Amino acid sequence: QVQLVESGGGLVQAGGSLRLSCTASGRTFSSYAMGWFRQAPGKEREFVAAISRSSITTNYADSMKGRFTISRDNAKNTVFLQMNSLKPEDTAVYYCARSLIPARTRDEYNYWGQGTQVTVSS
Repeated sequence: QVQLVESGGGLVQAGGSLRLSCTASGRTFSSYAMGWFRQAPGKEREFVAAISRSSITTNYADSMKGRFTISRDNAKNTVFLQMNSLKPEDTAVYYCARSLIPARTRDEYNYWGQGTQVTVSS
């Protein structure tokens, strides 16, 4: 059973930065793509970013391009999400997830973490 554990969330002022981490259990981390999604209260869970197994391919939601950067360290079984120039509308619970490909759709992901709260104050 794969476990994904997110960390790094918190309260930050608008314009600030946060770096989220997601660490996976097991020995197969480098065999899978990883993604980040987020869910704000009363809204659907939405795609944020994804990265392929070897980091060659990255995908971003249009509203995050230029502000967020996804990366991974396969030696540490960890994927990161660097978030800069944060806005109040970025407030949400952020989830990491595992997939075979760096997909934009939730259905492609079969393992999910519990999420970490990010709150951006204005």
